Amino acid sequence: MSQKKKIAILGSTGSIGKQTLEVVEAYPDQFEISVLTANNNADLLIDQALKFKPNAVVITNEQHYKRVSEILWAEGIKTFCGEKALEEVVEMQELDLVLTALVGFSGLKPTVRAINAGKTIALANKETLVVAGEIITKMARQKGVHIYPVDSEHSAIFQCITGEFHNPIEKIYLTASGGPFRGKKREDLSQITKAQALKHPNWEMGAKITVDSATLMNKGLEVIEAKWLFGLKREQIDVIVHPQSIIHSLVQFKDGSMKAQMGLPDMKLPIQYAMTYPDRLTTDYKRFDFMNYPSLTFEKPDLDTFRNLQLAYDAMDQGGNLPCILNAANEISVEAFLQDKIGFLQIAEINEKVMGLVQKEASVSLESLVATDLEARQKARELI
Repeated sequence: MSQKKKIAILGSTGSIGKQTLEVVEAYPDQFEISVLTANNNADLLIDQALKFKPNAVVITNEQHYKRVSEILWAEGIKTFCGEKALEEVVEMQELDLVLTALVGFSGLKPTVRAINAGKTIALANKETLVVAGEIITKMARQKGVHIYPVDSEHSAIFQCITGEFHNPIEKIYLTASGGPFRGKKREDLSQITKAQALKHPNWEMGAKITVDSATLMNKGLEVIEAKWLFGLKREQIDVIVHPQSIIHSLVQFKDGSMKAQMGLPDMKLPIQYAMTYPDRLTTDYKRFDFMNYPSLTFEKPDLDTFRNLQLAYDAMDQGGNLPCILNAANEISVEAFLQDKIGFLQIAEINEKVMGLVQKEASVSLESLVATDLEARQKARELI
């Protein structure tokens, strides 16, 4: 790269955002931070801004604006607040890349604005494609915008098809660790605690995505995301449980050959690849040693015990606004679980009930999806 890429990180205080800043810090001659945003973690946002000296920051929770702006104003860092500012900041002319690491539905509108502004997207907010995949992918094609996946599984698929774009994909396999409750049955999960659900065996992630991994909803969302990222049909997407998390996903081509992307579980690798594609930068990350993993194993996911994955397949099959309904219900039910308001098994139960309560729409727009999201959240809260 001949000059530094100017980057906006939406959600810089979350797990992906913090690891993205580690990548930026490791390659100061390659990247420059132009925008940082956060919702509630004002203290960390201030620390990040003082360290990386962005052009602008956005704190969406307006209660924190006064303190953030007073501290950063003295450093010449422009500070904005609110959801509208979050949407508008991605249109800054200087930006080369917008990395969306926001959690849930909140990533949709800023991503839409970034695409309309012609910005390259590094997408860690899978819910954007889950909720509005058809709209987003069509818009990106029309604007000539590249969307590079940051999720480890979708990055793996993307890496496997690089150089193979002229060869049709026959099938993809998204690998799942199985989470902390792999092998357990429903009766084993009735008394699961929040602390148990937040202990992921392989990956370090935020609370919401860690619970989603434990329920296999995260894999369900990834299935829907993969459909839109790679233009696939339902029968071309399979999930396989791989407890070691060394093979991050696989692609099968029409001649029967398969490609897999492998490596130790470290989110900085897919983050970095999305930021530098088609180049790879030299890293000092720990290397994989086959002798430490003499056996790699694979299992079928248990769709009866981990009902959320089946719900995601159902939502993808039916399409329309049903993925939006499922996603909204899940955001509310996971939040309730994390607040000790419902049990672990109730997450999927509430999600399924909400899918049956909200009016289905085969044809959607961004406006109708916003309305669907609000209605589904309300139904989920009523059930809780």
